[in-house]
Amino acid sequence: MKIVHIITRLILGGAQENTILSCEGQHARGHDVTLITGPAIGPEGSLLDRAMKGGYRVIVVDEMRRAINPRQDWKSYRKLTELIREPRPDVVHTHSSKAGIIGRWAAHRARAPFVVHTIHGLAFTASTSSILNNVYKMLERKTAPITDRIICVADAMREQSLAANIGRREQYVTVYSGMETSPFLNPPVPREQIRQELGFGDGDVVIGTVARLFYLKGHDDLLEIAPRLAPKVKFLWVGDGLLREQFESQIAAMRLADGFVLTGLVSTEKIPQLTAAMDILVHPSRREGLARALPQAALAGKPVVTYDIDGNREALIEGETGFAVPAFDRAKLAEKVELLAGDAALRGKMGARGREFALSRFDVDVMIQGLEEVYQHGKLSGDRPASG
Repeated sequence: MKIVHIITRLILGGAQENTILSCEGQHARGHDVTLITGPAIGPEGSLLDRAMKGGYRVIVVDEMRRAINPRQDWKSYRKLTELIREPRPDVVHTHSSKAGIIGRWAAHRARAPFVVHTIHGLAFTASTSSILNNVYKMLERKTAPITDRIICVADAMREQSLAANIGRREQYVTVYSGMETSPFLNPPVPREQIRQELGFGDGDVVIGTVARLFYLKGHDDLLEIAPRLAPKVKFLWVGDGLLREQFESQIAAMRLADGFVLTGLVSTEKIPQLTAAMDILVHPSRREGLARALPQAALAGKPVVTYDIDGNREALIEGETGFAVPAFDRAKLAEKVELLAGDAALRGKMGARGREFALSRFDVDVMIQGLEEVYQHGKLSGDRPASG
């Protein structure tokens, strides 16, 4: 098949990694793959170099930016329409909110035979502005009828979308976000070496977080509960972003600098060994599709604690591989972290069960096969459920 993927930007992030792995896996299966993206702008790092080395076509549309700009968005729409018409793809598959809207309408204009969109996270839950949320909902409702299949990375995405009157139930299918499991099962650098390099002692219990230092990622909540947990635990924050200086100032003002290690920007290749250095992964983000850090930690044999939002519950088995606490309940978050921090045997038991669970659901080959089945169904049946 000829497959065109479209994503807003290739920064270091879950949706972006999912898209790259999809392109790589489909290319390896012999499909003709093209990836269209906007420029990777921002302090979060870029996956563009990896994409360029993947063996498939990569096209950067400079006009496509994350920020809403009607003039630039119109230019992006026209450019995408031209780019989709050229290879005459069998499938156009869009990712992320901006590319999802513009890309699907461009595919519709270019008469692409099969249009797919993946919901990695719902844009209308990201803002405190009801006006902006309503705009996103309106755009998604208008775009759903020209979409053949809507792929969700968790069942929760489907239910939230349907509750917002976006699309029809038969359009939706869940394909869990896959990942390369081997580096997490067998990290290239031993845990003891990484912990030593980071300055952690043998007896330190390390609470890890893998997320951009950005709004809605929950680092504020960790700072709120940190005094309750210190000095019994140490914190390892993996990632970078616009709020790094602010967080560092807060940590210093709280006199907790000795208990925090902020890695800054790291390559995706280093995530497995940093995860191995942790004892518990905590993910208090306030908006997710399904946080990739959760199954990655499970693959590394680490119990997880997260807020029970969006699809996070589908990344764990409650009480067996970790805990999904009531959304934004900092006291409960601290309670579960304290429980795990004080019980090495429980951590080991949960970590072993989590690894088994994650392998069955989140392996990249499972995801690629799931996408293949979605594409083949539409291609072979000629089914266009979204356009009647």
